Amino acid sequence: MTFRHRSICRLHALLAEMVSGGAPRQLTAAKAAKLLRSVRPATPVETERREVAKQLLADWRWCDRRIPATETRLHEALQVQATTLTEIFGIGDLGAATILTMVGDVRRFRSAGHFAAYNGTAPIEASSGDVKRHRLNQGGNRQLNSVIHVAAVTQVRHGGPGKLYLERKLAERKTNGEAMRALKRQLSDVIYRRLLADARGREAARGRQTGTRLASA
Repeated sequence: MTFRHRSICRLHALLAEMVSGGAPRQLTAAKAAKLLRSVRPATPVETERREVAKQLLADWRWCDRRIPATETRLHEALQVQATTLTEIFGIGDLGAATILTMVGDVRRFRSAGHFAAYNGTAPIEASSGDVKRHRLNQGGNRQLNSVIHVAAVTQVRHGGPGKLYLERKLAERKTNGEAMRALKRQLSDVIYRRLLADARGREAARGRQTGTRLASA
């Protein structure tokens, strides 16, 4: 949970206590400010609670002022990296940056299976008799796993390629949990191949630049 999200959640909880009828589920900074102006504290405790809420609102607005500039810098940094990760349905700039930061040089992973083990999408076998089952892998890099999970859920909810994959697994009589784990492993493989292709592309580009400099020397 980000600092902005924590501030909003805490502010929403305070407003729900201070305002008659509670606070709307879809809260905006403007609506929160309007609700705060309507609060008339009757005790020192209520006054302090309103002050805390005002500070949380200020934190929210501070984050909103900084986010556009931060997103611009992040996008520019990804352009320099020449990554194609953002072309994967469900992976945005922040997700791509997280992957690049956590992975570093993808060639340290000998295979897609090693990469899946690192990010926790390689399922653990939990078969019983003739029934072949796998259970959730709680290990691995949880930040990477979270990016892959968000991408999987986004694809399923918004009609990405993962939706058809999930439906195919469900048709094979997999449980929803098993199907989602299979989808996350599939996405891990897609990400791994992208990272390898991007690394090769950067190497080729450096080679061309070196050749050009030598030719002009």
